[in-house]
Amino acid sequence: MTESGNPSQPANVNEYNASHIQVLEGREAIRRRPGMYIGSTSERGLHQMVFQVVSYAVDEHLAGHADTIDVTITADGGVRVADNGRGLPVEVEESTGKPAVERELTELSFRPNPHTGYSVSGGINGLGLCVVNALSSRLTVEVHRDGHRWTQEYEKGTPITALTRNEESSGNGTAIVFFPDADIFEITRYSFATLSERLQELSFLNGGLAISLTDERPERPVRYHHSDGLQAYVAHLNPYPPSFVHSPAIAFESENEDATVFVQVAMQWNTWSTGGFHSFANTTRTHEGGTHEQGFRTALTNIVNDYARRQHHLSADDEAVTAEAVQEGLTAVISVKVARPVFEGATRTKLSNPEADAYIQGVVRKHLTDWLDHHPDEAAAIIRHILNTST
Repeated sequence: MTESGNPSQPANVNEYNASHIQVLEGREAIRRRPGMYIGSTSERGLHQMVFQVVSYAVDEHLAGHADTIDVTITADGGVRVADNGRGLPVEVEESTGKPAVERELTELSFRPNPHTGYSVSGGINGLGLCVVNALSSRLTVEVHRDGHRWTQEYEKGTPITALTRNEESSGNGTAIVFFPDADIFEITRYSFATLSERLQELSFLNGGLAISLTDERPERPVRYHHSDGLQAYVAHLNPYPPSFVHSPAIAFESENEDATVFVQVAMQWNTWSTGGFHSFANTTRTHEGGTHEQGFRTALTNIVNDYARRQHHLSADDEAVTAEAVQEGLTAVISVKVARPVFEGATRTKLSNPEADAYIQGVVRKHLTDWLDHHPDEAAAIIRHILNTST
């Protein structure tokens, strides 16, 4: 991760190989209890299958290797996810006699070694591809790597062909086509709107990553690419310029010294809504908040009160402005990427890492205070807005 927003330095393509795969347990556990891995077997779980494959591709972007992800809802009911990352490893591991790509798709595994380039990961702790394969009636993987195109086919998580080396290829990347198992899922028809909303969200959270979605039922392509990242996300959430208390949105980012916490914030006050917080940890929406959101809210309230008193908007005898008043009309997006995320519950919707709270408080205090000091007119408008809502 760097101050410019690139979460990590690119790892060499050869550093991601079979030695990074560690076995936990087999596919039958997934098929017996799918809800433990994707939340449910309803429409929510169905779409989670897509997001898990996309998460692998996003991890390749975070590692500095992929800048494009193409998602297609196929006419025959499947989904294809393709990226231009390094490509899944194809070499045969000596201890098992299996290609690394087969292990990734058939064994509950994870990538704990930082040399893979995955300093952060947005999937089910690296288990996503195996879970999707186990819950699919059919899956085909196509890898462009090591100078060739490689393919392999699966049924219900079991390989039915060997990994095959095909024609020469000069590119790199992975494409996975899968069909949800009707014996597992209550519904197998994908919603374009549901997929589109999440893919657009991911494009906001990963500035510079281009994500496309095509529906072949009939064809309906969209493409998301936001170089402004979270500022563009706030603009999307705040669509009415006349209501802005200030413009543009305030945005900043920072990374700690040992590159284990990377935080991005964009925020803007408006008069048309009560506001709202959108917080994320490793690109997963944390609907229940957590330590990263707690740190932001605490620092924000303290900074607004400190600034209001320094600029004599509040006297020494005035009561402090409440957190509720400070947040009235505020639209904010907080995205944190941590090397070892700790979530409460299987749904991964509340972050528990204590270091996220402390680090974000410091980042917000430094960057927001600097912004207020360097934008006195906008700062005065924000304080007036907050004080008016508190009366």
